[in-house]
Amino acid sequence: MSERNLLTRLKDQLLQPKIDEQLLQDAITQARQQQPVPVLWLLGKTQSGKTSLIRTLTGSPDADIGNGFRPCTRTARFYDFPADVPVVRFLDTRGLGEVAYDPTDDIRYCEEHAHLVVAVMRVSDPGQQAVTDVLHAVRKRHPDWPVVIVQTCLHQCHGLDWQHPQPYPFHAPATLPNDDLARALQSQRERLGRLPGNAGVWWVAVDFTLEDDGFDDPRYGADALWQAVEEASAFGLRALLEADPAIQDAYSRAAHPHILSYSLAAAGLGALPVVDMAGVPAIQLKLFHTLASIYAVPWDKRNTTEFFGLLGAGISIGYGLQMAGRNLVKLIPVWGQTAGAVWGATSSAATTFALGKAACYYLTRKRKGQTVDDVQLRQVFTDALRRGREVASHQAPPDESQLHEPQ
Repeated sequence: MSERNLLTRLKDQLLQPKIDEQLLQDAITQARQQQPVPVLWLLGKTQSGKTSLIRTLTGSPDADIGNGFRPCTRTARFYDFPADVPVVRFLDTRGLGEVAYDPTDDIRYCEEHAHLVVAVMRVSDPGQQAVTDVLHAVRKRHPDWPVVIVQTCLHQCHGLDWQHPQPYPFHAPATLPNDDLARALQSQRERLGRLPGNAGVWWVAVDFTLEDDGFDDPRYGADALWQAVEEASAFGLRALLEADPAIQDAYSRAAHPHILSYSLAAAGLGALPVVDMAGVPAIQLKLFHTLASIYAVPWDKRNTTEFFGLLGAGISIGYGLQMAGRNLVKLIPVWGQTAGAVWGATSSAATTFALGKAACYYLTRKRKGQTVDDVQLRQVFTDALRRGREVASHQAPPDESQLHEPQ
């Protein structure tokens, strides 16, 4: 193959804003075999606050969550976030406490798939026997499973004029204030009693409300919930779902978990020694389209050309080689060592992370109608590449000791 024909093929591969959906799905399937998705089992009655909990952890609107649930048994359902390449799955057992509902099949399914049990109890609802019965039964069968119990809707014990006590006082019974809310919280804890087994039980009181409800903190107790989830598991889930605290832009915050989810998928794919390397750029190209949807900026041929042109020849040629596949790399071993031509797990993840962050900078400028600074774009890519390596090197699949194997 002549150099001219090779460059033409590279350009066509690089600038063609299309995705082979089957290739993408095969790549994601292979990646997920390398990188298990942590599964949180939300155990609670209807209207207990499970959707608000998902919204707070993921930052997704209620409407998106409602449309994102899919059935997994007759009444149980799951919610993947992000939907295309998830970093976390929520299992929801519906119907607990309802008349003529036998949760046996749902519970068996959830036990076979869950990595962490999160029980959700609305504090103003004393009728939690169905939930406590399931918790006791599950811990009898799995005494080493940690459990996080989230008590929700604190304001319902006081009314709309109530303001959240500061600093957060609900870490332990000894710190609870002496009022109706404290008594309701303590009553639920006492009714559960001691669960079988020796694994930890974390109690968290939260009050997740909407902005229009008028409370001082719509995410009250979120930090305590995150602390409990991180202590009870080995997922590192908060780092996957929340952007850096310094990031204030709503678009960047929304983009962050998608960037990480595709980066981890690329890591899983890059770890496979015989996989078709076109799978990694397929994941990256899908990420570009996802980010463009978030920013409401088209990821078309014109923007693709400009983006990689501004990034510079070294990165663009390397990325083009990935798109062209492993055979072309064999033909040109020197180019195969450029910044974009990386096949290992860590480097695949780091490059995907860096491309995602660079795309966010590019799309932000385009959305505002501003000129994209090529020097700044390359700096964003370089900084993100370094951070992406750190994320990939420290982010491993969930600890096997924390995973619930099928029975």
